[in-house]
Amino acid sequence: MKKIVVHVREDGHEKIEEVLEGLHYTISLVQDIYQITIYTPEENLDDLIEKIQAVLDLRYNENIIEVSTPEFVISSLLKRAEKKVEKKEEKTPVEKLLDTVKDYGTLDLEKLSLTSIAGLVALSGLLLDNQTIIIGAMLLSPIMGPIYGFSVYAALGRIENAMRCLGVLAALLLGVLVLSAIASFLINLVIPLTMTDEIATRLVVNPIYTIMAVLLGFAAVVAFNRGTSEVIAGVAIAAAIIPPTVVAGLVLVLQPMSLITTALLVAGQVVGLIAGALVAVTVLKIKPRDTRDQNIARRYMTWSVAMIVLLIVLLLWISWLMWS
Repeated sequence: MKKIVVHVREDGHEKIEEVLEGLHYTISLVQDIYQITIYTPEENLDDLIEKIQAVLDLRYNENIIEVSTPEFVISSLLKRAEKKVEKKEEKTPVEKLLDTVKDYGTLDLEKLSLTSIAGLVALSGLLLDNQTIIIGAMLLSPIMGPIYGFSVYAALGRIENAMRCLGVLAALLLGVLVLSAIASFLINLVIPLTMTDEIATRLVVNPIYTIMAVLLGFAAVVAFNRGTSEVIAGVAIAAAIIPPTVVAGLVLVLQPMSLITTALLVAGQVVGLIAGALVAVTVLKIKPRDTRDQNIARRYMTWSVAMIVLLIVLLLWISWLMWS
């Protein structure tokens, strides 16, 4: 159950009431501002917000739409309404999505620290040939955020925000690469390092890795959109991208001739994850409310998909040549 409170000027409340015809709501007048309160089943929230927003002139500061979730509501009327509501495809409101991803386009010390620590833990797991440690390192990494943020912003046509998310992703991965290279160099001065099986498996380019990344990106974005914890949904993405990036830093010190192979593997994983994320937001029908904004978003999405498809085809071709 959701609670919607609409604050509207006196000259606009009649249009709101027309939209709410047939629904139960209360209305009060406070200092020339009408306050309309509606309770609605969550399945109807997005459609109702869209109808209200279509007739509410948000250019006026007094006009506000406020949505909240009450702890509980006791009402026989609302109980009957919930029973009558048609089961619809679950859909997260655009405003909530924007609020969820607003921090993913900003690089801060916390993100950088967590990703760097995850990289160092993964490095220790790779050197010890311990898969459990490698997987455990993924719980620390916030890599999921920028990829999810990019896909949502791209779907909504906010290309500047989307590019900021890609910038954050690049900075985080660069930090892991540099830190793992420095750590490998320092450790190698004291204890000669050798290539373990866990490292060796990430020195082989295989087109299947890119396909796997597409599936992981799709699954993680769908899970995250449905309210799954970022830590849980992000483990799959981090597991696909952090270890290869760490290996790239390690071979930079121990085996520079393998750097091209590891770079291709990392690139394939990144592009695959982004492709899967874009497919997910398309399937989830994430788009702006305004028709004009939808046209702009469609244009940006088409451009983004075309670029990703081109990169995937190129990487798969190169991977196939090197694999075969």
